[in-house]
Amino acid sequence: MRATTLRVGNFSGFYGDRFDALREMLTGGEVDVLTGDYLAELTMLILARDRLGDPSAGYARTFLRQLEDTLGLAHERGVRIVTNAGGLNPAALADAVRALAARLGIPVRVAHVEGDDLTARYPGALAAHAYLGGFGIAACLREGADIVVTGRVTDAALVTGPAAAHFGWTPTDHDRLAGAVVAGHVLECGAQATGGNYAFFGEGGALRPGFPLAELHEDGSSVITKHPGTGGLVDVGTVTAQLLYETAGARYAGPDTTARLDTVRLTQEGPDRVRIDGVRGEAPPPALKVGINRLGGFRNEVVFVLTGLEIESKAALVRQQMRAALAESRPARVSWDLVRTDQPDAWTQETASALLRLVVRDPSQEKVGRVLGAAAVELALASYPGFHVMAPPGKGSPYGVFEDVYVPHGDVDHVAVLHDGRRVTVDPPHDTAVLDDVPEPELPDPLPEGPTTRAPLGLLAGARSGDKGGNANVGVWVRSDDAWRWLAHELTVERFRTLIPEARELPVTRHVLPRLRALNFLVEGILGEGVAAQARFDPQAKALGEWLRSRHLDIPEVLL
Repeated sequence: MRATTLRVGNFSGFYGDRFDALREMLTGGEVDVLTGDYLAELTMLILARDRLGDPSAGYARTFLRQLEDTLGLAHERGVRIVTNAGGLNPAALADAVRALAARLGIPVRVAHVEGDDLTARYPGALAAHAYLGGFGIAACLREGADIVVTGRVTDAALVTGPAAAHFGWTPTDHDRLAGAVVAGHVLECGAQATGGNYAFFGEGGALRPGFPLAELHEDGSSVITKHPGTGGLVDVGTVTAQLLYETAGARYAGPDTTARLDTVRLTQEGPDRVRIDGVRGEAPPPALKVGINRLGGFRNEVVFVLTGLEIESKAALVRQQMRAALAESRPARVSWDLVRTDQPDAWTQETASALLRLVVRDPSQEKVGRVLGAAAVELALASYPGFHVMAPPGKGSPYGVFEDVYVPHGDVDHVAVLHDGRRVTVDPPHDTAVLDDVPEPELPDPLPEGPTTRAPLGLLAGARSGDKGGNANVGVWVRSDDAWRWLAHELTVERFRTLIPEARELPVTRHVLPRLRALNFLVEGILGEGVAAQARFDPQAKALGEWLRSRHLDIPEVLL
């Protein structure tokens, strides 16, 4: 008889996450399926470079090392494992897992999902992969797989697949699938749902938060929790923060369904238990996202340390001295950033110093190495007083650029390769819908006027931010209805641009999510050509939300 609840946990949110998490999740409490997310846009580039040197590579090798210590335990407890650790080479990882199981003498059935690799269609690409949905995973599980390895699927597919297999959902069960997508999005980044990277981290357990667990139900609702006794916390705030992470508007589109984030209802059901229900789903869009990673060229940098007085004049001198070398070499891109980390009358030399960062980019490695390797170093005894650099410039290193394109579902051969070698084609969805803009919902009545205090936004609001290609999103939420009445009217696009000067000349879109008491801002182009291009001090915009929280506004005293 099929269980009415499916317990799905997470043991990895990125390539390099806590190594012991898989064992912790297997031993910490009851669980039916464990999911491991290893893939980010940058990870795909890293794996592509691995595969250049070794065609048999291209997957997350740490997963195999984790499994060596835990495969017997998972088999003994009947816990299935679903992971996208296959990266660019899921078939090779599946074979490696079989070999490991044979060596350990553990009988496990291993299946994998393929069809996402479209690299051959894009000349010059190091990796081009479509974001597949969860029904290939579901097919593998329905046929008895104990471990399912995938390549590039959506992060939420690691949960929609097991849920569809367990509950018998079909591709037209949009509301149920949307509920699983939301639960999957909460789980995908591991401890970010249990107090990790949380704006109000002082409220509990940030030292070593446990990994999250979703109790999924047949109607698509779920409860987000964690194993008893583990660190961190699960409350409406931590779940809200993760829901806003790397999303944008009311529609969260994916290959299985489009989840309506404006319908999500969160309820604190008890300590470390948050219920998610009310989620509505719509047909998925007619096209699949394809992430393309290319080599952008070569990058080199040098950071000059400027100490004490006349920081601006010292920076101007360096820039003038470097002008001739840059004009002669003519790298394709040159950027200067002066970071004023210095303090007046400082107690330490470090806090008396500012950093002047010069970055050059060009298709030629020789060019970026020459312009900094010679010209910058030759200033050592002939520039501003106190001259030194953080580190000598190197020869220049390759950097990647990311872009996304879209292809019809039917252009991708989505295949489940079962544990016995049979190949099952996963049909594209029959019903799709072009995404329309969702009208902005009605705002609450403004808070009555009263005395205000100039204070940081973060005293009142939480935030979480992240990257999507060259864009960044910043989700901002508050925890009371009165605070929401103020935030919804105060934090407009214009105010956001004032608080984040980098966004002043960029397209910024504000999305309103009243049920979450949240605003989500999409800032286009702030990350240039994506994280791998390292075009910004914080190339993944991870701390953009914390910068916003540190900015001062006139906040009603009644809220403080």
